[in-house]
Amino acid sequence: MAGRTRLLLVLTAAIVTVGIAAAVGYRAFETEKAPAGSTVASLGIGGPINLVAASGARFTSADLEGKPHAIFFGFTHCPNVCPTTLSDLTLDLDDLGPLADRLKVLFVSVDPERDTPQIMKDYLSAFDPRIIGLTGTPTEIAAIAKDYHVFYEKVPTADGDYTMNHTAGVYLMNAKGEFTGTISFEEERDVQIAKLKRLANG
Repeated sequence: MAGRTRLLLVLTAAIVTVGIAAAVGYRAFETEKAPAGSTVASLGIGGPINLVAASGARFTSADLEGKPHAIFFGFTHCPNVCPTTLSDLTLDLDDLGPLADRLKVLFVSVDPERDTPQIMKDYLSAFDPRIIGLTGTPTEIAAIAKDYHVFYEKVPTADGDYTMNHTAGVYLMNAKGEFTGTISFEEERDVQIAKLKRLANG
């Protein structure tokens, strides 16, 4: 894809909207077209990581150990998109077999107000243990979201609580931290696995 003069950056962003009865709706961002002559790696997506892991320890880019990684932004109170995506990634990692050890999978909370490290740890216990949960201060989350061109916003609900609208694509980053593509929400499993295999193989 990097050699093409015209690229289609699929930042599919299914948006979660929870109504009074916790009904879930989705809205996809418009597909963005990269400027002629650009490459995927030149799109400016990605940046340094310096957050808190579900273990409570600080997690930085150095902890990626120079491995490619898949990074997904969501929140633990998400009713559909996040558990579905994390379940898919769990199955993907299992299907990859030994190849899964060549990459890292990160889940970054866009709801740091509620998603403490312990909450993240409890939530992720239902998924593959290799998925690394990350949270931080609102400022830290805003910074990494900006680096990855991730949209998120707090939306009040009728019961006085709130939910989060957020980008729902999984970002695929190579060992140099360069953006190589995305996995869209509920993309066909064979397509997901093929993309992750390419990522793991460098």
